[in-house]
Amino acid sequence: MKPCAAVRAVPGQGLEGDRYFAGAGTFSPPHPKPDFEITFIEQEQIEAFARESGLPFTSLHARRNIVTEGVSLNDLAGKEFLVGEVRIRGIRLCEPCNYLAKISFPETLKGLVHKGGLRAQILSEGLIRVGDTIRVAE
Repeated sequence: MKPCAAVRAVPGQGLEGDRYFAGAGTFSPPHPKPDFEITFIEQEQIEAFARESGLPFTSLHARRNIVTEGVSLNDLAGKEFLVGEVRIRGIRLCEPCNYLAKISFPETLKGLVHKGGLRAQILSEGLIRVGDTIRVAE
């Protein structure tokens, strides 16, 4: 996990350089699934969990691809949206799992329920950059 200023999104594969793009993620399926292509989490939820739990939880602990601000990700489940010019389809909430709890803090299992972000499918190729606007597709 490392922050980057820009990353290429590729439909059917994910984000270049990501462990799931290479098929090396802990839960990489034998046949790629759309909801493994890209994940998002809200910075506000990261900060709220850290504050409420008293734990030093950060975006690196969350293990999501994209950290957003000012966007309700739960509202994007089942919708198409754009990150910059890259078209994305929100598939389902990205709930905390036992693996996340094991490598970060056990409290994430309860503390991030329905707040752990969004799993999504990449629909168009392009660069996603820090600071890109997220907006619902028309």
